[in-house]
Amino acid sequence: MSAAVIEPPRAKNFQRLKTLGLSVTSSIQHQGCGSKGGSGKSSCGSGAGAGDLPEEIWEKVKNHPCYSEEAHHYYARMHVAVAPACNIQCNYCNRKYDCANESRPGVVSEKLTPEEAANKVLAVASLIPQMTVLGIAGPGDPLANPDKTFKTFELVAKKAPDIKLCLSTNGLALPDHVKRIKDFNVDHVTITINMIDPEVGEKIYPWVFYKHKRYKGRDAAKILSERQLEGLEMLTSEKILCKINSVMIPGINDEHLVEVNKAVKSRGAFLHNIMPLISAPEHGTYFGLTGQRGPTAQELKALQDKCEGQMNMMRHCRQCRADAVGLLGEDRSSEFTKEKLSSIELNYDLQARNAYKLQVEQERQKRMAEREKELQEVAKENSDLKILVAVATKGGGKVNEHFGHAKEFQVYEVSTKGSKFIGHRRVDLYCQGGYGEDDALETVIRAIRDCVAVFVAKIGSCPKEALQKAGIEPVDHYAFEYIEKAALGYYKDYLRRVNEGLVDPTKKADALIRQGALIAQNG
Repeated sequence: MSAAVIEPPRAKNFQRLKTLGLSVTSSIQHQGCGSKGGSGKSSCGSGAGAGDLPEEIWEKVKNHPCYSEEAHHYYARMHVAVAPACNIQCNYCNRKYDCANESRPGVVSEKLTPEEAANKVLAVASLIPQMTVLGIAGPGDPLANPDKTFKTFELVAKKAPDIKLCLSTNGLALPDHVKRIKDFNVDHVTITINMIDPEVGEKIYPWVFYKHKRYKGRDAAKILSERQLEGLEMLTSEKILCKINSVMIPGINDEHLVEVNKAVKSRGAFLHNIMPLISAPEHGTYFGLTGQRGPTAQELKALQDKCEGQMNMMRHCRQCRADAVGLLGEDRSSEFTKEKLSSIELNYDLQARNAYKLQVEQERQKRMAEREKELQEVAKENSDLKILVAVATKGGGKVNEHFGHAKEFQVYEVSTKGSKFIGHRRVDLYCQGGYGEDDALETVIRAIRDCVAVFVAKIGSCPKEALQKAGIEPVDHYAFEYIEKAALGYYKDYLRRVNEGLVDPTKKADALIRQGALIAQNG
């Protein structure tokens, strides 16, 4: 069958397709990734497809970059900052307004009215056809600002009906708004649940404001936990997909999160996202100022692995700003400020957006076929060895980024069972102004030193030598290949070298999770 080339109705909307590495092949219905989940769960966090999930669930997640690891290679999301007020205080949170140089929850450059937010959504959708999801996540709590939140949803649903609506909440006010959430067709809700034991919770939450009264300590944590779990049960009974976010705080709730995982699974949560604590002192949070550390990369992975036996795990979260725009791992919000919106032509082209989705489905099928071919070869090997590899990518599920231009590296665990996305590592940009920065190179090495190799589209001789000295093999001969195909091909050759005594598969050092990474700078 010859490849059918699709000419999009508005070519200028597809300027980023080349960057993403998307190609157009013959139209084939997507059949899923063939990665079945175990123990009563479907595989989602590791790239589930239509064959892994009930059809109605697949339709909800296939284009949602936060609910599907596979989708996040192709689809973008945006957050609008219409909810400034918050009804609880977290020891890891410090909301900042008019802030352009931090990438973490609770931070925004501009607050918007619902009308401004709807206008911004149309502007982004006009220029970014891969934007499929609108989320409201702050900078406070959406349900502490219900009128602004639901007015925004109302306006967007009228003007851009194909965009998925979702919100992220601390859950305190959630039970009071479940009916409204359902009525507005918000079918993705994220709840941040860091504990189910008030004794743990009082170390995380100084106070909550509930029914016109401020509660502190253990009483506050008890009220919050009860309301969170009640809201979760109400949402799942209405068949609304729920993702649970949990912040891993070493020495406070790290071991307890296993119990949280069991509790949310039993109440029907679809996905659990365990994130590292961000606690750099310069952020001004209580934990940051008191020296509470975040987890290392391997500590985080070990907890995620332990919980994965119970339910689906999300490992591709970027802990986004409350005004983030673009693919996960990038931020294009500076292109859509209030000042710049007035010069953007609003042309919401549903035909162009649907053409992009068709391209993605075709690309997914091609990617899946190549992955399965490599997996069949690797499965013939008799080995229990697992390795980690880092990947520089711009998106599209390909090795397509220059080492010096990477702001993050995606990390995959590879074995005879396949390749599994396990996280990302933010780094300082190595190449700046055409020159390599030695200090930045050190941050890269610290971030990926638990990996045996790093896959790049291109790399210079100086960083190549430094990586080799650190025991990390720079690999550029898989440039522009699909990540899974490259990882499995490398793994097969790595086993050969191990068996021939050419490589020592000694356990690697732990890696550091980057604190206080900056957002992408444009211009």
